[in-house]
Amino acid sequence: MSAAAVTVIGEAVVDLVEGPDGRLTAHPGGSPLNVAVGLVRLGVPTRLLARLSTAPFGRRLREHAEANGVDLTYAVAAPEPATLAVVTTSDDGAAAYDFYVDGTADWQWQPAELAAVLHHQGILHTGSLSVFLHPGAGHIGDTLRAARERGMTVSLDPNIRPALVGTAHQARTRLEQLVGHAHVVKASEEDISWLYPEDRLEDVLRGWRDLGTVLAIATLGPRGAVAATGAGLLRQPAPAVDVVDTIGAGDAFTAGLLSELCRRGSGPSWQDDDVATAVRFATEVAAVTCTRAGADPPHRHQVPPRTS
Repeated sequence: MSAAAVTVIGEAVVDLVEGPDGRLTAHPGGSPLNVAVGLVRLGVPTRLLARLSTAPFGRRLREHAEANGVDLTYAVAAPEPATLAVVTTSDDGAAAYDFYVDGTADWQWQPAELAAVLHHQGILHTGSLSVFLHPGAGHIGDTLRAARERGMTVSLDPNIRPALVGTAHQARTRLEQLVGHAHVVKASEEDISWLYPEDRLEDVLRGWRDLGTVLAIATLGPRGAVAATGAGLLRQPAPAVDVVDTIGAGDAFTAGLLSELCRRGSGPSWQDDDVATAVRFATEVAAVTCTRAGADPPHRHQVPPRTS
């Protein structure tokens, strides 16, 4: 896989998912890893820059990425342990996370480990804890700025974890710095409500566009998504499905969105029809993921064909 269309930077996390009997089962996870796997399953060549622990959990994460065809050429073999997340789900399938991040591999980035990104074109995606947790977060932010200056299309999903990113004011300040480097920003309705409790969601999306983003999107769970573009607001309902859980649904949405945008060029000058098609497909990919246990995004042939 020598010509990846998308490069993803960020963490690979072991999700310890609690079952009905209270037992924990280990699954590969972490938003950036999930997005990379989702993209490959949708037919998009993708490389992942992650710091993968050389300990057993890290090897399991590496094996999962390789088994799904993710290019790990520039992934770092890290001596630190892997990050863990204990995941519980409510009766309606919503997931809650408790992270173990102290001293783990994912946040120890050095500039030299990220330099390879700038040798490529296409789309660069990042987000989640990697862009908030130091010391690595600052180096990733510098990389995003340099990538945009060099003509790459930059995508960002903050994927907020309130317990780990400081106060809402601190996280909002950090996010808005990053939004200024990104062409595409996608966040969940929950993320936006926590970051901007006094503001209307649509106004937040428009504000991100004012900071330099071309496409700002909020996912609304079973209500679909809303996107702010140069033409105004685009609303996309979600398909009705029987939800098993929502683990990885937001990452599947991101993979679906970027995969369709890639099919229409690496951007960021997409036409309105291109954006509408991409947002619709993203909701369909996320819906399929919600019918499966854990972060298990579909292959392209498993996404129901459009009927209109």
